[in-house]
Amino acid sequence: MNDDGRKFDGGKLQYGLIPPAALKETVRVLTAGAVKYDKNNWQKVDDAQSRYFDALHRHLWDWKSGEQYDPETGINHLAHAMCNILFLLERDLYTEKEWEEIVKKTLL
Repeated sequence: MNDDGRKFDGGKLQYGLIPPAALKETVRVLTAGAVKYDKNNWQKVDDAQSRYFDALHRHLWDWKSGEQYDPETGINHLAHAMCNILFLLERDLYTEKEWEEIVKKTLL
């Protein structure tokens, strides 16, 4: 019998690769949004693709222009941009019908 512990996880997702400080800043933005608007409110926004695309670019351009922190939240513009990318990607991964079901469950 072999006393060495074994775990076969080759080919599995490695969540430990996510940069922790960047993730924390992104979660700070999400938390601020949940307090200001409501938890998961981003899922219910009309014309979300266009609006989050625009918000993404506003934060990127503010950052590129030399403004590191969003004046309203005090959180890095890139963390705000990351949230917008996450919102766009999350919505893009589902069909319209699947998304409607996700939003219905959120409203419960």
